[in-house]
Amino acid sequence: MVTLEDVARQAGVSLATASRVLNGSTRQVGSALRARVERAADELGYRPNSAAQTLARGASNVIGIVVHDLTDPYFAALADGAIGAAAGEGLLVMVGTTHRDPEQEIAYVATLHAQRVRAVLLAGSRVTDQQVTARLAAELAKYQAGGGRVAVVGQDLLGVDTVAPANYEGAAALARSLAGLGHTRFAVLAGPPHLMTAADRCAGFVTAVKELGLPEPLVVPGPFDRDGGYAAARRTGAATCVFAVNDVMAVGALAAYREQGIRVPQDVSVAGFDDIATLRDLVPALTTVRLPLKDMGARALELALSAGESVTVDQVPGQVVLRESVADLRA
Repeated sequence: MVTLEDVARQAGVSLATASRVLNGSTRQVGSALRARVERAADELGYRPNSAAQTLARGASNVIGIVVHDLTDPYFAALADGAIGAAAGEGLLVMVGTTHRDPEQEIAYVATLHAQRVRAVLLAGSRVTDQQVTARLAAELAKYQAGGGRVAVVGQDLLGVDTVAPANYEGAAALARSLAGLGHTRFAVLAGPPHLMTAADRCAGFVTAVKELGLPEPLVVPGPFDRDGGYAAARRTGAATCVFAVNDVMAVGALAAYREQGIRVPQDVSVAGFDDIATLRDLVPALTTVRLPLKDMGARALELALSAGESVTVDQVPGQVVLRESVADLRA
């Protein structure tokens, strides 16, 4: 049986473009590309799938959002931004959480495809396992071939529209700011090394510190959550400044130091990454790298509903926010 993939290959276009032409999408395709796709379909004897045509025309008013952990304020803020934007478009949202299991993420995409949702948003880090990433990309391609739309918040590795936070650059900027305050002995609560967000933030920080000619930071791996930060904080040795690669880990570290009678920032300084909303009530206020999380979720939905022919990648810079959890040692 002739498939849409066969038509796309014959015409020399992407699956998404072939789908838009043959499944009746409202998104515009240039006349030259349209002619190539239609000619290839005629030559191969391709017949469109009626269910795919329904999806491509946007009959479904449901968006699927898949996140790693809804208890993490980072993902809650991303989802909230996307849900708010969806409501403005008269769309309903289904949310699923994978608990950072990449197999669950692939299963969610397959399920949402079967349910014919209009678009799928994936929010979360990719992993270093290239085979897993390739399988997820293949599942997304099947969904797109049927007229579905996809956008991702995370690394640009899936060949789809992406909102990509500048994790490496943000962590490097933070390292330079902390060194500028006189800190020289650093530790990094690095999270799991297979998680690319954690690895990128750790690498950015460590590289910047080394480029400044300072001693290489102590790197302490662990889970990417509050308890991971709590446990890792007990292994930071003689560091005077500790960087946790996300804010929830930093919150765990603050709790661990408080229980040990270690004062922040008098005895040790602590910094995080993300600027989650719950930091507003934290004492001492946490130094961090701010990402516009709700805006990122809304932008991902906008990309998923857009009519662009080419893949869009939006790089989102982080802003260093210095607060009371970091001491200024220059005095």
